[in-house]
Amino acid sequence: MLLIMKSIFFFIICTTSLMSLNVVGDECEVEYFDMSQELIGAWQSSITTPDQGEMKAVMIMADGYLSTSVFDPDRKLFYGTTGGAYKIVGNTISQTVEFDTRDSTRVGQTIVLPFSLMDNKLLLGAEKISWSRIDYGTPGALAGPWLITGRKRNGEISSRIPGARKTMKILSGTRFQWIAYNTDTGEFFGTGGGTYTTVNGKYIENIDFFSRDGSRVGAKLEFDYTLELEKGEWHHSGLSSKGSPIYEVWTLRSILDK
Repeated sequence: MLLIMKSIFFFIICTTSLMSLNVVGDECEVEYFDMSQELIGAWQSSITTPDQGEMKAVMIMADGYLSTSVFDPDRKLFYGTTGGAYKIVGNTISQTVEFDTRDSTRVGQTIVLPFSLMDNKLLLGAEKISWSRIDYGTPGALAGPWLITGRKRNGEISSRIPGARKTMKILSGTRFQWIAYNTDTGEFFGTGGGTYTTVNGKYIENIDFFSRDGSRVGAKLEFDYTLELEKGEWHHSGLSSKGSPIYEVWTLRSILDK
């Protein structure tokens, strides 16, 4: 069981690329299809932790980045999270770890493992842990990996270019997670996540886990939001989980990574 836990937290994941066989004369040609889009969205599983028993695991995969979190919303417990950039190479996923709350020494390391996708079930790791699909990256309007790049204070937006210390928010079509961390030192500063909707200019979060304060689990936060697609920016304003007014600017990582 400990090996299974390590597989999830080091994000050892396993899925097979689709292939077709074309018979040409007496020869058989194998053609592989890109499966990267098939993995986009949110997935869920359950694991048994050594000290907290069975807990829920949610994984978000969005535009080359992923996060996995383990928590129990009923008990308001957070166990840990890991994630970073990934790419598909053949029938393997190569992930560069950006944060790992269970083992910060993994930050910066690259993990390469096979994966298989069968009947809309994702089988992960050598143990073939089964993950069920939550969504395909829809219907929410904000699916993708974002970094915070600005805040409004005293009526003016103060912008910054993220360095080693980052706050990422990664969203599927229905799930969100934010993570604050430092890729140089491996430090982790906090995370939270849950479900979200985007309807009529309102971005609404429902918190399922919060590393700093479990009492906030179950809270609902509502923000006004706008998208500036030409800049790859998302602006939202409202009240934080502490009740303080906020105005934040988030930028897609695909823009910042150029």
